[in-house]
Amino acid sequence: MPMALSDPDTPGDRPEGAEADYGVRHVAIIMDGNGRWATNRGWPRLAGHRRGAERIKEIVRVAPEFGIRYLTVYAFSTENWKRSTEEVLGLMGLFARYIEREADALSAQGVRLRFIGHRGRLDAKLKRLMAGIEERTAGNSRLVLTIAINYGGRDEIARAAAQLARDYAAGLVPEEALDELSFAARLDTAGLPDPDLVIRTSGETRTSNFLPWQAAYSEYEFTPTLWPDFSPGELVEILRRFGGRERRFGGTK
Repeated sequence: MPMALSDPDTPGDRPEGAEADYGVRHVAIIMDGNGRWATNRGWPRLAGHRRGAERIKEIVRVAPEFGIRYLTVYAFSTENWKRSTEEVLGLMGLFARYIEREADALSAQGVRLRFIGHRGRLDAKLKRLMAGIEERTAGNSRLVLTIAINYGGRDEIARAAAQLARDYAAGLVPEEALDELSFAARLDTAGLPDPDLVIRTSGETRTSNFLPWQAAYSEYEFTPTLWPDFSPGELVEILRRFGGRERRFGGTK
């Protein structure tokens, strides 16, 4: 019997604060708590992941109304392969279905979709779908949605360092250009601004190997809300708190 996944937010509802600009251009989210959300209801963990995918769609819809131009979400880490085969296969299927089903909607909303992470371990069909939607939405600019799949910050840094070393050995990069800019240009996130704000749901306060280079000066928000329950209204509250912070980037007032 199918499970009814009721949504506390009525589709189309606009939270207070919509059409406001909070000075946040890039928000990154560690979407944690899907499994616990389902387990708390006596449902399979994959039901929580399905509900979490619906939540992504809702946040993508409202993000540009708050001045957000870049949204990066942590969907599957390099460590998540340690989970059960059933859950991993279910997640990979969910990623593929999300791309297939949301391609038209994302294009209509002016969303450009990008993926970061090591694609080598992903199956051929998923990689084709990822490349296809990246190409299809490349000209969109209302929002850049970046999904991290098989992503780990240390892995990304190691791959970027290896590529920079190869380019230097090949004479493509002079010694005087071995700097932060050259290194950052070889990260998966090349071309994206660093996140202003990183949000982690579920009450955990770890960064879990997510964007360690890029988030060096990001502000962090940790909320006890499980990702499937994270609402546009809570996003607005977090953005308002961000607006009251003074970012010094290592300097003084």
